[in-house]
Amino acid sequence: MTRRVVITGLGAISPVGNNVAESWDSAVQGRSGVRRITLLDPEPFTSQIAGEVKDFDPQAHLDRKVARKTDRYTQFALVAAREAYESSGLKDSGISPERLGTIIGSGIGGIDTMEQNHKKALERGASRISPFFCPMMISNMASGWVGIDLNAKGINLATVTACASAGHAIAMSFDAIKLGRADAMVTGGSEAPITLMGLGGFCAMKALSTRNDDPLTASRPFDRDRDGFVMAEGGAVVVLEEYEHARKRGADIIAEVAECGMTCDAHHITAPAEGGEGSARSMSLVLSRAGLSADRVDYVNAHGTSTQLNDISETQAIKTALGAEHSGRVMVSSTKSVTGHMLGAAGAIELIYTALAIRNSVVPPTATLQNPDEGCDLDYVPGEAREANIDFALSNSLGFGGHNVTIGVAKI
Repeated sequence: MTRRVVITGLGAISPVGNNVAESWDSAVQGRSGVRRITLLDPEPFTSQIAGEVKDFDPQAHLDRKVARKTDRYTQFALVAAREAYESSGLKDSGISPERLGTIIGSGIGGIDTMEQNHKKALERGASRISPFFCPMMISNMASGWVGIDLNAKGINLATVTACASAGHAIAMSFDAIKLGRADAMVTGGSEAPITLMGLGGFCAMKALSTRNDDPLTASRPFDRDRDGFVMAEGGAVVVLEEYEHARKRGADIIAEVAECGMTCDAHHITAPAEGGEGSARSMSLVLSRAGLSADRVDYVNAHGTSTQLNDISETQAIKTALGAEHSGRVMVSSTKSVTGHMLGAAGAIELIYTALAIRNSVVPPTATLQNPDEGCDLDYVPGEAREANIDFALSNSLGFGGHNVTIGVAKI
């Protein structure tokens, strides 16, 4: 029997909302969450803007002891996972804990914990390093804590593939269910990179936007005036479930994950392969494995970072994968235009947006796009959301190291 995989729960805490409903509404309305940085003094940095999570008090969501023993990225993962799990209805379904798994990705992990304890060690001696330092800092701990919190005793691991981390977590969770190794997976990504070293490192690369005087339009994918991505933080989690398992318990099925594609550029540590070759293959893999022709694709939620190389190469990749003629008819948008780039969590929040676009028949816009760059000549749904029936969509994630992931999502 072929096992199908569906989405039954969604959870998010993002720069544009502290739950899924708020995050979706902001994306559809084109409300940017980018502001001047408040988590640290931004003055020494060339980029002084970011997509911060607003009004977040971990002790309002978590037990005080848990909040004390977890890094901010883990806290985001826990909040998002709880929302996703509760919305799925699995909590009261009687699912065996051994058949429930967890994969949560993070590109950087507990970088704030690392920095704080390094500072203590230098200023006050090694004896001042926290006994919680290692388990707070390591990149698998978000997945570990979610497993503890939800009593999920099945597969539990973390993916660390830069900005493709959440995409890989979801793709591997999809495989686990398809192969019969789990009946449901709590999966996604989380990131809290707005720290001295996180911000400073990307500034040193000259990868970030320096549109400090206009943060609301600083993240402008596919626009000729784009000048880099905007760093962002947050967590996003989905519940994937085997279709018959979900149907028999009367779950609210949001959409179906039809297939996933994972490839490597094998080209460069940061730059995409020429023509977006690796990303084109990941999209083509989804279609071939799902047995679909390219003309079945109605919408692509692009990785769309607002960097010079990404936006051109991803446009070329879409043209290659979908064909010159059909790619011109497909709606493409980058929700990073409002959220900024949530790094290891980006693939999960963008899958949520893709699934809700299918369910609600609304495509969120590339909100800040005003003047498409030369070579960026697709339908990027500029400015305003668009009502449209979507039967099949692709969600792309690309990461430093040449990692490419595409999730194919279908109306159920």
